[in-house]
Amino acid sequence: MAITEEIRPTTDALLKSEAPKRPRNLGQFLRWLLLFLGGIAMVMPIVYMLSTSLKWPHEVYNLKLIPDEPTLENYTYVLEDGRFYWWFLNSIIIAVITTVCNVIFDSLVGYTLCKFRFPGRYIVFIAILSTLMIPTEMLVIPWYLMSQQFGWLDTYWGIMFPGLMTAFGTFLMKQFFETVPDDFIEAARIDGLNELQIWWIVAMPLVKPALAALAIFVFLGNWTAFIWPLIVTSSVEMYTLPVGLSSFGDEADVAWELIMTGAAISTIPTLIVFLVFQRFIIRGVVMAGLKG
Repeated sequence: MAITEEIRPTTDALLKSEAPKRPRNLGQFLRWLLLFLGGIAMVMPIVYMLSTSLKWPHEVYNLKLIPDEPTLENYTYVLEDGRFYWWFLNSIIIAVITTVCNVIFDSLVGYTLCKFRFPGRYIVFIAILSTLMIPTEMLVIPWYLMSQQFGWLDTYWGIMFPGLMTAFGTFLMKQFFETVPDDFIEAARIDGLNELQIWWIVAMPLVKPALAALAIFVFLGNWTAFIWPLIVTSSVEMYTLPVGLSSFGDEADVAWELIMTGAAISTIPTLIVFLVFQRFIIRGVVMAGLKG
């Protein structure tokens, strides 16, 4: 009997350990549920866009995600339209040049405000940040008058000049340059490097995550810009993709299937940009965690 009583608690412990484990708590389950629902809410517009691009005109207002008669005629029509290639090329040129200029100019200003000590630098920094409080719609008229005065209407420069440098990018780069040790800067100066060399060779490689994030934000912002390119351009050849796609229709009817097709094609460059730069952002997050 004594041996049996000693074995029984051991057997009960084994049965309990082999029993299926329940979720840790209800809070964890709710968090995962909210993340799942949020993911569905973010993906559904893209799914509906792809679905509509495969529909015939009479099926556009049918909310079925799987078309009754799927077709690739919309893609054939859009790709055979010579205007689409002009719009695509214009958007690529504008987005790439603006992104490169932001990465260079914003990082230069951010580095200067962070690593140089001169009278009034905080006033300059606050003045730059204060521009974030001005709505873009209030700046459209001054931008247009400036473009008209200098002959920039309906040109690449007229579309790009308002976004060649941003206050957000300057703030982002300044905050990241704060993490660069001043000892590295002083050591580079002792080695004989000038300030531009220090900025490019020493400081810039240490803030690659910020540069990647800035590049993604600026590229997406200029790739999807609509209001200013619509105002400053007048010829069809100078339209960007968002402006050009909006012309697929008239007052009587809007060809939503063609607009969705063009939008689906236009997402390809944004996906490429994100896939190229995301590893730098992930690496920055990991390094930040290790430093902490």
